[in-house]
Amino acid sequence: MLPAWFGRLMLRLNGMRIVDHNVGKWPEKYVLPVAPHTSNRDFFYGVYSRMVIREYVNFVGKSSLFRGPLGLVLRWMGGVPVEREKRTNFVDSVVALFRQRDEFRLCIAVEGTRKKVDHFKTGFYFIALKAGVPLLPCKFDFANGIIEFAPPYYPTGDIRVDFDFLYRYFDGVQGLVPENSFTYDPAVLDLLPEVRQ
Repeated sequence: MLPAWFGRLMLRLNGMRIVDHNVGKWPEKYVLPVAPHTSNRDFFYGVYSRMVIREYVNFVGKSSLFRGPLGLVLRWMGGVPVEREKRTNFVDSVVALFRQRDEFRLCIAVEGTRKKVDHFKTGFYFIALKAGVPLLPCKFDFANGIIEFAPPYYPTGDIRVDFDFLYRYFDGVQGLVPENSFTYDPAVLDLLPEVRQ
């Protein structure tokens, strides 16, 4: 990992700073849901942020992406390949990674696209719920020049309550491409699947 001063410098040059509510208290395992994700450039802001907070945060991808030279680069950047067999789905494959490791930190862009959306994907939520790990929401707030890391939020299993909390946290936060930012309409809670315990 590159030094923290370099990450701070790059963020400062781009008019951004870190607000970290977890200094010295980061859990060993968590899911880091990030929004809004409106530009490819968000990736670099994420890399700079990781340097500043000194947390080796991972991302996952299908195993076919990790072959050859690209695979080496992806692993160096924190990528972890996930085997997707017929008998397992993506959520269960990632939950297995959490169970196999003493430390694992997973970043997921919850919108699943850089385009404007009216609701989030739910995979990140079910990963955290099944793995028994907290969510640490992170917002890229370009209107106020901050990248903010919230304290841990432990999913309750009541998906409507949990998503209402998350939607309100990210509501109206302006991404790098403002017109693609997320706006919360409580009606989208009706789109959520049931949680089977």
